[in-house]
Amino acid sequence: MSVETVARVDADLDHVSEGARPKKLLLRALAGERTERPPIWLMRQAGRYLPEYHGVREAAGGMVGLCNSPEHAVEVTLQPIRRFPLDAAILFADLPQIAAALGQTLEYRVGDGPVLSPSVRSGSDITEILSASRLHEKLAPIYETVRQLTLALPEEVALIGYAGAPWTVATYMVEGRGGGSTEHAVVKQWALSDPVGFQPLIDLLTGAIIEFLDRQVQAGAEAIQLFESWAGILAGPLFQRWCVKPVATIVAALKAKHPGVPIIAFPRGAGLAYDGFAQATGVDCVGLDSTVPLGWAAQKVQRELGRCVQGNLDPQLLVAGGPALHSETDRILRSLAEGPFVFNLGHGIVKTTPPEHVAALARQVRSWSGAQ
Repeated sequence: MSVETVARVDADLDHVSEGARPKKLLLRALAGERTERPPIWLMRQAGRYLPEYHGVREAAGGMVGLCNSPEHAVEVTLQPIRRFPLDAAILFADLPQIAAALGQTLEYRVGDGPVLSPSVRSGSDITEILSASRLHEKLAPIYETVRQLTLALPEEVALIGYAGAPWTVATYMVEGRGGGSTEHAVVKQWALSDPVGFQPLIDLLTGAIIEFLDRQVQAGAEAIQLFESWAGILAGPLFQRWCVKPVATIVAALKAKHPGVPIIAFPRGAGLAYDGFAQATGVDCVGLDSTVPLGWAAQKVQRELGRCVQGNLDPQLLVAGGPALHSETDRILRSLAEGPFVFNLGHGIVKTTPPEHVAALARQVRSWSGAQ
């Protein structure tokens, strides 16, 4: 570990004095501590794999109603916390909601997932369709959900707010949908052929996401996760321009307003571009997808930078359960629990996941001791 890294870690720990040290396990790990056991939460831990979720979604009138009803959104956020011994809850909302708040129409179609219209395909569309003037009015239900969750969660459970990163939200807005069935040809062609014309969309989203996350923190979110779900479809200079720079701008703005709130970024599919991502963006923790080598993460992020990593169990192992799940969970813990680490998946829980497998995973992680 370099002298500069040691100084940074010491400064971070000094800043969080003994009397002011965050007591919640997740916040301690995100602050750069090696905790007595890794905290655990799971992406998409609230959702359709839980039988009780479906009744709430139906009562809310579907996904749009669910995300915009604080009463229902609070309930589904709490469902996995009631079932499993998790260390954090993540706000239940959906990535395209900010696009809807900016002027697009959002609906959910069976087999298609979220669909946004009209699609943004040019600079003139940005001017005609999108506006940040009513952003907070449209997103007010989300802020209210956060406020209610701060009162409803157990005191040891941290609350994570979140947003999609600008590039990922832009893919939804341009393609009209965000699912994996698309090759993202339209958004990539626009960004490649007319980067000057595409830049205003990224700039608009960057500013809106800063405001969105700022309001979540004001409402009570204790940590933030930025989802860069489509980082893997860009390479080289394009990754730097459309993924790294906007995330760095968001992190710097939020740190200026809320220096004590840790930020996780999840650049899914970034591959070799993971190297240097934490330094370039300034995030406190890097979310690892299931392909990231654990030895690299331990050496480059935990030891050399003194920063936290989060991940990276393959969600299909959570579906499989049994010895395969137990063995891989043990391997991840042995590889990463020597440094600041948050146990999570390499992507979100899939809908075919048996809840009893989630319970078994949580028990295994919570029983972990570095002496094993």
